[in-house]
Amino acid sequence: MRLLVVEDDVQNRRFLEKTLTESGYEVSLAPTAAAAERVFRSAVNLSAVILDLGLPDEDGLSLITRLKQQGLRAPVLILSARRSVDDRVRGLETGGDDYLVKPFAAPELLARLRNLIRRNSPPVDNVTVLQVLDLRLDLLRREATRGDEKLQLTTHEFSLLEFLCRNAGRIVSRSMILDQVWGMRIEPDTNVVDVHIYRLRGKVETRGSEPLIRTIRGVGYVLRDK
Repeated sequence: MRLLVVEDDVQNRRFLEKTLTESGYEVSLAPTAAAAERVFRSAVNLSAVILDLGLPDEDGLSLITRLKQQGLRAPVLILSARRSVDDRVRGLETGGDDYLVKPFAAPELLARLRNLIRRNSPPVDNVTVLQVLDLRLDLLRREATRGDEKLQLTTHEFSLLEFLCRNAGRIVSRSMILDQVWGMRIEPDTNVVDVHIYRLRGKVETRGSEPLIRTIRGVGYVLRDK
């Protein structure tokens, strides 16, 4: 499995390369955002991106946004010394799939990386398409459509919609969503779920279409299946 590691600090970059290589990964290194883009354009079948936010030529958050726009589908593990809740939430909402605060231990890095890659792998139940009413999710292509309209979803929005589709007709709580979609990597009292549901509604429930996502006050959410 090939990884793209974006880290400007020489010592940290060497540590990450050694740790990941010894764990069986193929590693491509980039010290800047510009170098990361060049590697991304030439890389084939990236399994994950490990990204430091404090890059010398650009903030890592804007790099995530641009790589996603260019077609990045691999999960992104953010590494940062920024440790406040707001910083972590901002990183996850921008498109990061997990957030690891520096300094960190190698076993935790490897465990989180394995979890991200596993969550992003094709489903083991051989189900590659989910269909709920006129909503369709292609799990292999990571594409969602409603009727004839293709939905432009972020990584977390797609994962959230997938979880709702797999539980269509059943109420799911915020804690269930945090556990399955975010892996409980942020505090359970955050409003990140509500924010993503709001944004997801804006994309799934366009003008003139039937509402699909219902809020069950004080409990959670349910995706209508009939």
